[in-house]
Amino acid sequence: MVSLDADGYFLDASDAWLDRFGYTRDGIDKLRPQDLGSRESARLIEAEYLPLLRRTGRIDNVPVDVTTTRGERVDCLSSAIVERGTEGDYLRTVVVYTEVGEEARLEQHYRDLYRATPAMLHTVDSAGRIVHVSDHWLRKLGYRREEVIGRLITDFVTEETRARLNEEGLQNALVSRDFDNEQRRYVTRSGEVIEGLVSSVRETDEDGEVVAVLVASKDVTERNEAERRLRAAFEENARLREELERERDYLREEVQVSMNYGRIIGESSALKKMLARLEAVAQTSASVLIEGESGVGKELVAHVLHAYSTRSQGSLVKVNCASIPQELFESEFFGHVKGAFTGAIRDRVGRFQLADGGTIFLDEVGEIPLPLQSKLLRVLQESEYERVGDEATYTLDVRVIAATNRDLEQAVEQGRFREDLYYRLSVFPIEVPPLRERGDDVLQLASHFLERACKEFGLRPLTLSRKQAALLTRYSWPGNIRELKNVIERAAILSQGKVLRLDLAMADILDAGPERSVNDTVVAANRIMTDADIREMEKRNMIEALRLANGKVSGTGGAAELVGVKPTTFSDRMRKHGVARPQMET
Repeated sequence: MVSLDADGYFLDASDAWLDRFGYTRDGIDKLRPQDLGSRESARLIEAEYLPLLRRTGRIDNVPVDVTTTRGERVDCLSSAIVERGTEGDYLRTVVVYTEVGEEARLEQHYRDLYRATPAMLHTVDSAGRIVHVSDHWLRKLGYRREEVIGRLITDFVTEETRARLNEEGLQNALVSRDFDNEQRRYVTRSGEVIEGLVSSVRETDEDGEVVAVLVASKDVTERNEAERRLRAAFEENARLREELERERDYLREEVQVSMNYGRIIGESSALKKMLARLEAVAQTSASVLIEGESGVGKELVAHVLHAYSTRSQGSLVKVNCASIPQELFESEFFGHVKGAFTGAIRDRVGRFQLADGGTIFLDEVGEIPLPLQSKLLRVLQESEYERVGDEATYTLDVRVIAATNRDLEQAVEQGRFREDLYYRLSVFPIEVPPLRERGDDVLQLASHFLERACKEFGLRPLTLSRKQAALLTRYSWPGNIRELKNVIERAAILSQGKVLRLDLAMADILDAGPERSVNDTVVAANRIMTDADIREMEKRNMIEALRLANGKVSGTGGAAELVGVKPTTFSDRMRKHGVARPQMET
């Protein structure tokens, strides 16, 4: 037996201790227990035993070794207790050494194996204080051994886990039973959370009292995160499926309401001719190619074809081919599997698969890259496709409606569009007439757009005067129905009285030429505009739009939006007419 001062130096030693190790009382007051043993024994004392002794006031049967003055190494088990006065002041630490020989070596060997095991292990006493811990546990949580020995295990868990353990009673939670695969969340030194599954085995003394609890933890953070991502993906798929179904139902209702169950507005002979062709092909499975200038309503025709087809209960999936980057066309059309290319973090369903059993509408079909056209042709011919990165072949049943404002026959001649694909798409072509060929349809459409604009914008009802009607029928509408709709909506917003003021929305409409009869369904009787007149009018209109937009073509308030055409179409017409962009105002 020995006694130590507050700094850990020897105060005194028993005669048996002095005789066994060969020291004298006069020479030990400058020594500490860790100075007398091997390097490993000193490390254990510094890193484990002293931290535990400071925090708990005692240690029991820990292995140490002492080297005698004759150079002999003696293995011992050491127990220590801190003695304090009645006021809590430190008196001394009493340490008892028991020479055990082989038993101590086995104990040390067990401790070495415990530390080195590639598992998260820790042992706590009956009060929940850590007495042993594996190196792997320390690496996972980012602590040094001396920082954790003797501390409560609850110091290393999340607030939620701590509250649950404290609610049950920490000692009761640890020693009342063994547990298997219970969830526990640890907090690393850096603040990260480790999700663990813990199992325990209790160690008891001869009286059946629990003296220690061995706990093994398994880090399941990555597994749980993967499960959460998978659940989120399933939930997202379900949400998207529900959203698509709602969108499908909305589009059906929108088509039926806005067009009075498919009745496209107008009574001109040109429109009736188109409607006759539409009615003839609607309930067949033939591919349809809708041709016409920008803004004539090709998408509206596609909606009507689907609504009146035998596939009307299926989905109508729209693909704007002009808006898809070239490298993503195949993925957009046919889908891809996870890892197929950089950024493919999950499987993706293609538009053709979404349209299975329904209709797919390929708007601006002339923009499809030539290398992908062969794969599109295969879908049309064989109803088969493969996803990007997937070797499996899938079949589908889908009707294709395509639309273009390009001359595809010319594109075929120039080698920019496959001839076999063109003939497959244009089994039944439908030409949508431009607004300038539809006579007084412009007035019916204008009245329709005006009524809707007043309702949507919360405006009081406005009327069209004879003068305004004459202006509408006189203008050639190069942007077609889209341009008409935009002009009516702008005029509705800008008009202050009861009558629509077209001049406020479109100054060029006043220069469209002499008036004609409102009931004339062809052209003004007093003047037939030549093609050159129409081109000149279109050019003047573009220049005015650029002036009003301060030289801006695309985006909100751009010239393309003012005219009612796509920015790409507007830019093409600028090049066609030799219109230069004006200097931006500052």
